[in-house]
Amino acid sequence: MSILKKIMTAVKGGAREVGELIVDANGTRIFEQEIKDAENHMRKAKQDLTDVMAKQMQTGRKVESLKAEVSEHEGYAVQALEKDNEELALEIAEKIGGLETELAEQEEVYNSFSEHVSRLKDLVKKAERQIKEYERQLSMVKTTESVQRASAAITDNFASSNSKILSAKDSLERIKKRQQNTFDRLAAAEELEAENSDKSLEQRMQAEGIGAEKKSASSVLDRIKASR
Repeated sequence: MSILKKIMTAVKGGAREVGELIVDANGTRIFEQEIKDAENHMRKAKQDLTDVMAKQMQTGRKVESLKAEVSEHEGYAVQALEKDNEELALEIAEKIGGLETELAEQEEVYNSFSEHVSRLKDLVKKAERQIKEYERQLSMVKTTESVQRASAAITDNFASSNSKILSAKDSLERIKKRQQNTFDRLAAAEELEAENSDKSLEQRMQAEGIGAEKKSASSVLDRIKASR
C-alpha cells in the first residue's frame, strides 16, 4: 500500500471515529427523533390503510350489487322461458354470463383488498406496540442520563471543593479545641476560687474559736492515761 493510500485510510478511519463520537454524544436525541419519524410514518400508514379499507368497502358493495343483479336477471330468464320466448331467455342468459364474469373479477379484487387490509392491520398493531416500547425505553434512558448528570455534578463539585472542605474541617476542629480550652480554664478558676473560699472561712472560724479545735499532744496523752 502506498503512503497516500495509507493516509487516506487513516483519514477515513478518523472521520468514522468522529462520526461515531457525534452519534454517541447525541444518541438520545437521535433516538427520540427516530421515534417521532416512526410516529409520522405510522400516521401516514393509517391514512393509507383507511383508503384501502374504503376501496374494500366500495368493492364489497359492488359485489353485492352484482349478485343481486345476477339473481334478478335469472328471474327474468325464468319468466322468458315461461312465456316460451327462447330467444329473449338466451339474451338474458348472455347478460347473466357477463354479470357473473364481472362478479368473479370484483370478488377477486375484494378478496385481495381483504387480505391486504388484514396484513396492514397486523403490521400497524405491531408497529404501534414497538413504538410504545421505544417510548418507554426513551423515558428510561432520559431518566438515567439525568441521574448520571446529577451524580457527575456532585462528584465534580466535591472534587473541586475537597480542599476547602478539609480546610473548613481543620478550622472547626481548632474552634472546638479553643472552646474546650476556655471551658477548662473557667472550670479550673471556679475550683480554685472554691478552695480559697473554704480555707479563708476555716481560718476566720478558728480565730474566733468556732468549730472543731485541734487536739494537743498532752490532751491526747491524758485521755490515754484515763482509759487505763
